[in-house]
Amino acid sequence: MHARAHAHSPLRQALKDRKTELLDRFAQNGKIDALLHGMCHAVDHAMCDAWRACGMPDGLALVAVGGYGRGELYPHSDVDILVLHDNGADDALAPHVEPFIQFLWDMGLEIGSSVRSVDQCIAEADADITVETSLLEARLLTGNRALFETFQHRFAEVLDPRAFFRGKQLELRQRHAKYQDTPYSLEPNCKESPGGLRDLQVILWMTRAAGLGNSWAELFERELLTEREVKELRRNEQFLKGLRARLHLLAKRRQDVLVFDMQTPLAESLGVEATAAKRASEQLMRRYYWAAKAVTQLNTVLLQNVEAKLFPQTSGVTRVLNERFVEKQGMIEIVDDDLFTRDPTAILETFLLYEKIIGTKGLSARTLRALYNARDLMNAQWRADPENRRLFLEILQQPQGITHALRLMNQTSVLGRYLINFRRVVGQMQHDLYHVYTVDQHILMVVRNIRRFAVAEHAHEYPFCSQLIANFDRPWVLTVAALFHDIAKGRGGDHSTLGMVDARRFCVRHGMSQEDTDLVVWLVGEHLTMSQVAQKQDTTDPEVIKGFAEKVGNERRLTALYLLTVADIRGTSPKVWNAWKGKLLEDLYRVTLQVLGGANPDPHAQLKARKEEALGLLRLYTVPDHAHEPLWNTLDVAFFLRNDPADVAWQTRHLCRHVNSPTPIVKARPAPIGEGLQVMVYVPDQIDLFARICGYFERKGLSILDAKVHTTSLGYALDNFLLTDPGLDTSYRDIISLVESELAALITRAEPLPEPSKGRLPRRSRSFPVTPRVDLRADDRGQYYLLSVSANDRTGLLYAVARVLARHRVSVRTARINTLGERVEDTFLLDGSRLQDSRLQIAVETELLEALEP
Repeated sequence: MHARAHAHSPLRQALKDRKTELLDRFAQNGKIDALLHGMCHAVDHAMCDAWRACGMPDGLALVAVGGYGRGELYPHSDVDILVLHDNGADDALAPHVEPFIQFLWDMGLEIGSSVRSVDQCIAEADADITVETSLLEARLLTGNRALFETFQHRFAEVLDPRAFFRGKQLELRQRHAKYQDTPYSLEPNCKESPGGLRDLQVILWMTRAAGLGNSWAELFERELLTEREVKELRRNEQFLKGLRARLHLLAKRRQDVLVFDMQTPLAESLGVEATAAKRASEQLMRRYYWAAKAVTQLNTVLLQNVEAKLFPQTSGVTRVLNERFVEKQGMIEIVDDDLFTRDPTAILETFLLYEKIIGTKGLSARTLRALYNARDLMNAQWRADPENRRLFLEILQQPQGITHALRLMNQTSVLGRYLINFRRVVGQMQHDLYHVYTVDQHILMVVRNIRRFAVAEHAHEYPFCSQLIANFDRPWVLTVAALFHDIAKGRGGDHSTLGMVDARRFCVRHGMSQEDTDLVVWLVGEHLTMSQVAQKQDTTDPEVIKGFAEKVGNERRLTALYLLTVADIRGTSPKVWNAWKGKLLEDLYRVTLQVLGGANPDPHAQLKARKEEALGLLRLYTVPDHAHEPLWNTLDVAFFLRNDPADVAWQTRHLCRHVNSPTPIVKARPAPIGEGLQVMVYVPDQIDLFARICGYFERKGLSILDAKVHTTSLGYALDNFLLTDPGLDTSYRDIISLVESELAALITRAEPLPEPSKGRLPRRSRSFPVTPRVDLRADDRGQYYLLSVSANDRTGLLYAVARVLARHRVSVRTARINTLGERVEDTFLLDGSRLQDSRLQIAVETELLEALEP
């Protein structure tokens, strides 16, 4: 036993030397198959040597399964093995198998092992398709050959190719759904994401199970693939394999996700160099997205071809659509392989039929293959054909199916060949920490959101948007605007201005009316305006609303801009949209609509209406008739204009009996809109109060969405905060009492402000740092100063800003916290009395920049 314990050392060294030799050779020649097969052979030898060194019994067989069984090993992949036995008792096997597995670990192999009899293998495979898939690639390494052949025979007997196909098809759909059905996330998994290596492996598993072939060459011989498709598959497979191997080597562990901080070194390892226009990582990722797109296309073709072989009785024509197209089991199919060559206008007709024919699921393999082979026909002459322009506009004008049609057109490269400028943004990354999709996918997501407003089944999601679009004449115009709103990204210059040129050219060439053309061009140019006004400006200021209304001009434009803005923000990232942003936009829409309808923003009338509504709510709370007056007499007009009547009533109900309270009053409730917590603080004012409160919230992990700071005529601070905690694993109601008591105690103690922590940046922010920006300027009246800060988001950031302001005794009136993914753009309205000293301004700006540095 002692000799065996040391036997692994020379074997370990031999394996290590062989791996080093293979990796050095790969670094020189980049031949990925030689590396993967070489790694596998090296481990094969080590396995067999270990088997002999451990004196394993003759009745057992050592079998490679999974990727190792397939004959491919990546630098840090697990090595999956099966010790096959002939119904031996577990306690009799353990003294042999356990030391053997330990021996392999001591040799430096990361082992995934199972010990089963033939009967157990068959039962496990029947119960779990993952086990069945792993055993499908079983390969004998050493040991009892007769036992292994018995297993192979039994496994082949019970393997049902049709059931296996259906199981893997469902598994594939689930996996794709996990990755949002897109290969275009900014940090894709090169193995598991749609268009990744797993999609190629699934096909070969299916064909292997069905006896249709184990390689692309064999599938070509069976006429499941054309020669051109085999060439494309091999080229993209080699690229993806090489990418995965290099990821393992750079990370020094198993790593399949193309995380941001790996993308640049990965690109450099492939010899990709940055240019003046594009980073090395951008060029690499674009190459990846094009590969994933090609794999997705070919995977769809192959799946249908394999299905037709396995289920021939269900692959006939369902109905004739016209003389050029038929439907086969929900798929649109051309009747003649040369159709697109003879009549290229049929290319766009394919997608129009896909929209119009209810129940179609997609395009058949024959149609997809013909589109793939017709790419060279989609040239300038084809784009300029009046019939094609008519068909494309008709595709955009259909009442249903537009999103699916455009996505399918993008997958088959037809959309990028028709809209050349769209082709430029396919696979283009966005390094703004705000978008989580490539530009083309974001555009299609915005189109989807616009279309979703018009679908009755989704009316519950955004009822106000659904109501507006139902009354909007020619809503397809919004789809055109959505298609072009970001189409000029990455060209240098303002993408909104450049996009206006593209949009106008499109509208004129497609014969759109002057009214619709002007609307589309205006929307593309102004698509960021409404969110900037709502999130960064004081929308209670009549001048702000008046200026925005003048820019918008009429109700149709306002409605169109509102719908596009909501769709755009929702299409950037699941994290960016929240109910509070929705309310800001809706409030801006409603008040601007009143101004466009002829109403003058009259603060006095607004003040009166708000007070009356708040009093009505107070009566519902059974608050006595004049109880509100002591508090309201201390509040200025701005308080009532900046707070909803419901908020005014809530605060009044808690404070009307405590107007002169010497101790802090802290009250909290679940946010009236969306998820979150609303917290009110009432206390004799102190210069560092805002900083103290911000520090408390950030220590509790509560993010501030909005802050309204008021000072009463009696010198009391009346501050309101809207908070959220994405990681909260309980109800907001459960933390109300804790926040109220802890925050009140903290303010009472009035201890010196602690030093701000230099919060660690999130991983994505470290990869794409935002240069901190501070802008401090007086408003038009000179009474207040507007402070705008932009930086990477991190824990403690808002407290750091508030602490600088407190140190210079600068009071905050309102704070608008705008988190865009992992970037913040916060706006503060500051009391201007001290900031008129230019030296103080410079000192504040300098210290803020230092505080914003991570």
